[in-house]
Amino acid sequence: MTPLDIASRLPHLPGVYRMIGRNGDVLYVGKAIDLRKRVTSYFQRAETLSPRIRLMVAQIGGIETTVTRSESEALLLENNLIKSLSPRYNILFRDDKSYPYLMLSGHAFPRLGFFRGSPDRRNRHFGPFPNAGAVRESMQMLQKVFRLRTCEDSVFTHRSRPCLLHQIHRCTAPCVGLVSEAAYAEDVRSAELFLAGEEDAVFERLDLRMADAAAELRYEEAAFYRDQISALHKVRERQYVSDGSGRDADVIALGSEGAGCCVNLTMIRGGHHLGDKNFFPQNADGAEPQQVIEAFLAQHYLMHPVPPLVIVGEPVAVEGLQDMLSQRAGRRVQITTNPIGDRRVWLQMAKKNAGLAAAERHARQLGDAGRLQALQQALGLQDSLRRIECFDISHTQGEATVASCVVYDRGAMQNGEYRRFNIREAGPGDDYAAMREALTRRYRRVASGEGKMPDLVMIDGGEGQLGVAVEVFAELGLGDMPLLGVAKGVTRKPGMEQLLMPGRKQPLDLAPDAPGLHLIQQIRDEAHRFAIEGHRARRSRARNTSPLEGIPGIGSRRRQRLLARFGGIRGLVAAGVEELAEVEGISRALAERIYAELH
Repeated sequence: MTPLDIASRLPHLPGVYRMIGRNGDVLYVGKAIDLRKRVTSYFQRAETLSPRIRLMVAQIGGIETTVTRSESEALLLENNLIKSLSPRYNILFRDDKSYPYLMLSGHAFPRLGFFRGSPDRRNRHFGPFPNAGAVRESMQMLQKVFRLRTCEDSVFTHRSRPCLLHQIHRCTAPCVGLVSEAAYAEDVRSAELFLAGEEDAVFERLDLRMADAAAELRYEEAAFYRDQISALHKVRERQYVSDGSGRDADVIALGSEGAGCCVNLTMIRGGHHLGDKNFFPQNADGAEPQQVIEAFLAQHYLMHPVPPLVIVGEPVAVEGLQDMLSQRAGRRVQITTNPIGDRRVWLQMAKKNAGLAAAERHARQLGDAGRLQALQQALGLQDSLRRIECFDISHTQGEATVASCVVYDRGAMQNGEYRRFNIREAGPGDDYAAMREALTRRYRRVASGEGKMPDLVMIDGGEGQLGVAVEVFAELGLGDMPLLGVAKGVTRKPGMEQLLMPGRKQPLDLAPDAPGLHLIQQIRDEAHRFAIEGHRARRSRARNTSPLEGIPGIGSRRRQRLLARFGGIRGLVAAGVEELAEVEGISRALAERIYAELH
């Protein structure tokens, strides 16, 4: 049965469809108010489709559908499937990180802090903020104006004298009783009102406190409140965005340059512009602006809080998206596509930022394309150079050896495709064997048809490591793979690297300012960083693990008894079999096993 035959038998009901490739992969996930009409349109009006979608249709081997009760339910299911399946022809936004919040703890003297994760009801949270820098900037401002503590509880409860923050007038030192609980609570309440956008109430409270202090001849205190008011006015002039309602809102705009585009998300909370964040979608070539914004709205708010108001700069299908977002938020959410007044100014600002980010990324990609082309020419490669994978080995005198593999593709480092390999078979300090193990594990699957084939494999090392790579690829039937060894050279300085290629007697000579060499250095340095991080983490885990944990028959209770009896690992190693067998729960056979494992 052809895909068109399958489509013509679908019901006239709302739902989600999945286009399946001939190899069983999900090519595309979409939603429809009428499944039959929507799916058959792919085959009956192919000339109206974008080149990307026409390419997808040519690969369809089957169609799967799920009927839903409404369009909003279909939209929710569609984007859950997109998140889990990552189909190659859907517009994808990568944003798996949670947003940070500013937190006021529930203590008698609340702590001002940075928080990321699910909000705790015992504390008060403000945000979310688009990035950690915006949170820290707000914390610094609140410290300067309201002088709230930021120290951890372990520090707060053990202070015997004021810290440096008190001396520079950033904290009222509640840890040593220099401020009463009532006065501190007033500062906390003012900070809460300010974060909630009720600046007028904050000014009234500070004016009243300043007047009371002046009336009681406490002029230094009155001058402090005066300075607070002045500082808040300056902050409001810099941060405040007025529309008369004080509603929380997200402003979403699209900018494009060349074949790429950028979605800018600007966050307004309590009348404050908290900052913005740029998103660059995948698989968006040839997509309409409306499609990109709709994909962003649906995918982004599956994982992040939805404000009451969302302002967008494209004519999206408002009704279905509003229903889905309202269902997601548990309250009414309004989407505005034609804002007026101050909200239009917000949107224009977001559009400008999106356009600038798209132009910058486009210029960077053009530069990367030039570097790739220069490297291709320098290496004498016949085929186009797009995907580069680089390997490095890291250890400390043979301990906790880790190999890294980083990937450069589509004009940028692809962090989500990085891999680390804990080296188990190679002996301590044997870099050649470690490289062999990592390359074999990486490309065994590629040779069998799984995974992506790189255009170039870089090895951070000299002739020995490069020779190992040549042997591994020959054994795997990938002997034609272009290889490049990057040795540090005699002086070990950047720009003086030795570039080695199989079959070439002399190192490749590139000028220190050559664009191709800069690309090699960028990828090599990233592989080095990624390997060191993995090695340090593995070494830390190994040093924090008891040698008893790997012995069969030794659980937590027996381990505690042994360590308590001999005063630690050193005493345990010095003990004989007879002494070990005297410990409760340790048989003679188990004692012999423990002794053998420790010696």
